Amino acid sequence: MKTLKTLTATLLLSASAASMAQADTIRFWTTEEQPERLAKQQEIADAFKEQTGNEVQVIPVTESELGTRATAAFAAGDLPDVIYLTVQYVLPWAEAGILDAEINDEIVNDLGIDTFAPGAIEMAQFEGMTAAVPVDGWTQMIIYRKDLFDEAGLAPPDSYANIAAAIEALHNPPEMYGFVAATKIDENFMSQVLEHVFLANGVTPVDENGFKPLDEAKTIEVLDFYKTLADASPEGELYWQQSRALYFDGKAAMIIWSPFILDELAGLRDSAPPTINDDPTSTELAQMTDVVTTFSGPSNPDGAAWADIRYLGVTADATNLDVAADFIKFSMDEGYMNTLSMAPEGKFPVRRGTADEPSKFVDEWATLPVGVDRKAPLADLYPEETVQKIVTGLETANRWGVKEGQLALASKMINSQIINQVVREYIDGEISGEEAVEKLNSELSGIN
Repeated sequence: MKTLKTLTATLLLSASAASMAQADTIRFWTTEEQPERLAKQQEIADAFKEQTGNEVQVIPVTESELGTRATAAFAAGDLPDVIYLTVQYVLPWAEAGILDAEINDEIVNDLGIDTFAPGAIEMAQFEGMTAAVPVDGWTQMIIYRKDLFDEAGLAPPDSYANIAAAIEALHNPPEMYGFVAATKIDENFMSQVLEHVFLANGVTPVDENGFKPLDEAKTIEVLDFYKTLADASPEGELYWQQSRALYFDGKAAMIIWSPFILDELAGLRDSAPPTINDDPTSTELAQMTDVVTTFSGPSNPDGAAWADIRYLGVTADATNLDVAADFIKFSMDEGYMNTLSMAPEGKFPVRRGTADEPSKFVDEWATLPVGVDRKAPLADLYPEETVQKIVTGLETANRWGVKEGQLALASKMINSQIINQVVREYIDGEISGEEAVEKLNSELSGIN
């Protein structure tokens, strides 16, 4: 009898162990598939396993295939437990049931919703819940010559009015251009810059019902402002390449760019060195530079920042909700610096700190090395106040269509390049402001 009891107990223990082993292995899809970034994510998975005993299979997925693969896996009931996803999928996947919005909302609240940048939280709101956990992101920036602004007694370029005033004071071509605006209509760079400029004045072509006619008065304010930028730029078809080259050569007072310029500005990338002096590794230009992430137009005094945010989400097919949730929490706490260290200049800390240490992650992120051919922390390259400004754009992070649940429609409008074409016609003097607004509304209303 004792032998039977022992055998039964052994079988139960074995069955339990086998069940635990199966349940405690989760799958994680990530679009960060470059070898160095995969290695960082494996380090996080290994550290999580060491701490908890739970295994995480890190599975790379090409970003352009993520939507198709997730939809197919959902139909087959075979989604991974956790997905790293872009903002465009958060609300559609929450609505479709691909993401477990309730669990993800619990994770955010367990970590402390107040420890996250408000803009990133707002962009993931679904039926009163945060549908996915904000991980990292970046904001487009106005890069400007702080030394020239200070010498001229100019306010930072954080509004249409301040930018126009700076152009008036500093524009002196060909030695110095007040701005380098994007004017090449078939470049996505122009689309991205224009969306930021429209957002700054509170203008959007969509609402929760779909297309929303552009307000004539507010849109003409946008058009007039962009013409001011274009008039202070060199002639020609301008995009990211010319704006960077002119700024690096000390011939532009202001440009709009992504944060991926920050290491180049400091002479850390040989393929794109600053040419303001004879030393391609010089940090001189970085020391003379400051940034603005949120700027405003006359009809939107609170302003806006254009942001790209990435999220982690537990899916509807998660085999072990507790382990999946714990892995996300670990990635956002003990493993957070590993997450951000993949590319610190483009992975700003969306979670700023903890309840006890509110700036913990921002402070640690500033010490992470950036660069390609040489490396140095942002904190060594830029003043502390500049580092803080870099992340504050996440407070007002925005994109057309995200909050309205119309990101797909807004993206079609942007990709059509209609806005680029009409704005170019306006700044070239081919049509009036009223005609431009009428043409935009006519063309955009036909996109669905």
